[in-house]
Amino acid sequence: MRDELATYECSISLWLKLRYAFAYDEIFVGLATGGRDVLRGFSTMEIIFLGSGTSQGVPMIACECAVCTSTDPRNHRTRASIHVVMDGLHVQVDAAPEFRLQCLREKITQMDFFILTHGHADHVVGMDDLRRFCEMAGGVALTVYSTEEGMGRVKLIYPYAINERPVAKGYAAFKLLPMPPVMDLPQGKIYSTLLPHGSIHTIGLVFVEKSSGKKFVYYNDCKSVPPEAVAFARDAEVVVLDGLRPEAHHSHMNIEEACAAAREIGCPMTYLTHMTHHVDYVTWNEKLPTGVNLAYDGLRLKL
Repeated sequence: MRDELATYECSISLWLKLRYAFAYDEIFVGLATGGRDVLRGFSTMEIIFLGSGTSQGVPMIACECAVCTSTDPRNHRTRASIHVVMDGLHVQVDAAPEFRLQCLREKITQMDFFILTHGHADHVVGMDDLRRFCEMAGGVALTVYSTEEGMGRVKLIYPYAINERPVAKGYAAFKLLPMPPVMDLPQGKIYSTLLPHGSIHTIGLVFVEKSSGKKFVYYNDCKSVPPEAVAFARDAEVVVLDGLRPEAHHSHMNIEEACAAAREIGCPMTYLTHMTHHVDYVTWNEKLPTGVNLAYDGLRLKL
């Protein structure tokens, strides 16, 4: 009788954990891939979508379209960025204009280093708010990895922050370094690959957690996914792709192009991000192929 009771309590405990997770839209990818990873325990890799919108955000200023006036919170998109936790390592990718508010909303309290995918305004202008993380680290410069273009933009916008320490208490300080092809860290590896984005290239990122072997891919702000980037992304649990809008664009993939890239990569779960007000969440999520979904602000993935 005692053994039966213990088994029953264990089953109830697992059910409550799963019910709690889904109630808060925390997606356990093991379920989407047949449940093979769920009973092995919950791993530590987490991706938090701080923002999922394009450079103008949604709602857009002075627009009364159906998406901009929507009451669905998944149609309210701040500028795109993510926060990745990999075996306890906290990595911030890009800093949107709303970065401070995004951190407050999602309770981001740690950061080990920062990756700037490129120097466009919607990814760089929130970097002054990194000052708080410099302060919490003891008043030292935060390491920032980027391309030559990205580092150049940071130097132009934040000349006062290019120091080993902040010029005054509470100010930001950045240690700029070129993003290497691979970062071999105690918590895992981060691979980088260049993606075409108009006249520049952005950094595509592949995170591989050491303890679990889980693989996450973030290819934002790109017009296509070159063969090398496709190869890097193979066998990932989750891939995130630029999926700007239904219509074609000169420097971003539209939804059709993103879905084609997802098919070529062949991973079980793909999310589209960096979306305009031409993309209604419910309407387009229902149209997308199996395994492709729209991201939204506040979405958390646990791999």
